[in-house]
Amino acid sequence: MNKRRVVITGMGAITSIGNNLSETWSSVKRGDCGIDNITLYDASNHAVQIAAEVKNFNPEDHGIEKQEAKRMARFTQFLLAASKEAASDAKLPDSVIQGEKTGIIAGNGMGGYDVLENAFERHIQRGPSRIPPLAVPMLLANEAAGNVSIQMGITGHSWTLATACASGTDAIGASLDLVRSGRLDVCFAGGTESIITPFGIGGFSVLNALSRNNESPKTACRPFDKDRNGFIMGEGAAVLILEELEHALARGATIYGELAGYGASSDCYHITSPNPSGEGGAKAILRALKDAGVKPEEVDYYNAHGTSTQLNDATETKMIKNAFGNHAYKLKVSSTKSMTGHCVGAAGAVEAVISTKAMNENFFPPTINLENPDVEQGCDLDYVPKVGVAGTINCFVSVSLGFGGHNGAIVVKKFVQ
Repeated sequence: MNKRRVVITGMGAITSIGNNLSETWSSVKRGDCGIDNITLYDASNHAVQIAAEVKNFNPEDHGIEKQEAKRMARFTQFLLAASKEAASDAKLPDSVIQGEKTGIIAGNGMGGYDVLENAFERHIQRGPSRIPPLAVPMLLANEAAGNVSIQMGITGHSWTLATACASGTDAIGASLDLVRSGRLDVCFAGGTESIITPFGIGGFSVLNALSRNNESPKTACRPFDKDRNGFIMGEGAAVLILEELEHALARGATIYGELAGYGASSDCYHITSPNPSGEGGAKAILRALKDAGVKPEEVDYYNAHGTSTQLNDATETKMIKNAFGNHAYKLKVSSTKSMTGHCVGAAGAVEAVISTKAMNENFFPPTINLENPDVEQGCDLDYVPKVGVAGTINCFVSVSLGFGGHNGAIVVKKFVQ
């Protein structure tokens, strides 16, 4: 039986480099960096004082009523804003959004840390009776998708998928399967995260995972560079509208691309470190390519997980070589985290949206700050250093790797009827 084809008909994004998709993409093309000193709390006594915050975010600017926003954690507000933009971009009528076969699958790694930390502080200082009544429903990871469902009238599947930094990509993959199977005709697929908080940053800091280059925020994230020294925490959300092809054609939808394949694997190696052989991640890529019916040499662009850590970048380069063979040296590879920071559960969704825009505009996004590729660690591919370049993209792969050994990969092609 032939698979139902699934296409992308709308997108939305909230990132550190733009409060909507247009702003985000314009920043990517310019090579802007969203990393700066932390303003969401006083980080002056912290080892890490920089992050990629979403700036000047006002929920009301995104059609979220003030009273409703007060009942939502920041990560929920981000997902709702991106979902509204994606629905508008797709020109989805309410009858479709609220139809029986429309759902939402959101990736999230950590939940509402802002709410949790505030509630716990009140608990310690003033006792359990002073915990805010809505603390639990605001901090739960599933409440972002739940609130989008309630606010927009989505009555189909409303799931949250948590595979750490692979959550956004895996949510897109799960959405693909639901639409292919016929359980859904339309799915809001994406991810959201907001953990730029004292505990969120502090927890990753004591793991020695974050860069402490507080003196130079804009150059602190340098994927594949020999001077890289840790990732930069980011935040935000992104959503893609996935739609069954015939359903999209019947309503005259604009089609940005075809989500052709998804693959996943587990490293089965270490709770925080990737398997240095790169074999686990390569399996996810090869499974995605097989699912898509795409040969490795047909891929033009690879959006890397590219965290700017010593372990990830060397391992991922091996991964690319394992999956693509000699074609790895013909691929354009870039890490857009160099601009957006690492958005954890939202990362895969943000990068899928950016890559889809790149394919539509035939522009390879840059890996900014890449001055000296770490060839001693094998980082010798074309990472589109410093400045983006024009070029044809007919097919791209976007990959996410998460703590726990979670690997996810998607394949997106230009749509051909």
